[in-house]
Amino acid sequence: MSTHTPDSTKAAKTNVSDGFTSEQIKNLSSVLNALAADVFALYLKTKNFHWHMSGPHFRDYHLMLDEHSDQIFATTDAIAERARKIGGTTLRSIGHIGRLQRIEDNDADFVTPLDMLAELRDDNKQLTANLRETHDLCDEHGDVATTSLIEVWIDEAERRTWFLFEASRGVGEPA
Repeated sequence: MSTHTPDSTKAAKTNVSDGFTSEQIKNLSSVLNALAADVFALYLKTKNFHWHMSGPHFRDYHLMLDEHSDQIFATTDAIAERARKIGGTTLRSIGHIGRLQRIEDNDADFVTPLDMLAELRDDNKQLTANLRETHDLCDEHGDVATTSLIEVWIDEAERRTWFLFEASRGVGEPA
């Protein structure tokens, strides 16, 4: 009489909740963690510039950056929870964020308002590119839920880029 034992190799490679292999979980959570680090870095930079804004358009820029930072921050939890839902782990500390982020910090004592807007515009463009790369990998692994979320985040980042571009244009420049 033979005793049936589960194939431990197969069991170890499969996440019961979503059916991703351990390699897929590793790849997906890795790109999601890098994305989460980028989003945290962009959130803090946007808040930094919000707090240190000055000049004749202070109120408009200050409020716009506050709106942007709220939107950016809202994505952090969704990204981290998605990594956990697929069976991975997520960010654990500021140091972890610093090791993974691709959005550069700005620790300058003073940045002009137009330079702030231009830097954030470029950072949002970079985030959009990073989102698209993450979307492609998630699509390759059949992670439909994450690709769906990322499509919304791409639209939000493109909108922020547009607002920052338009807010930094000179008066009378052609559209």
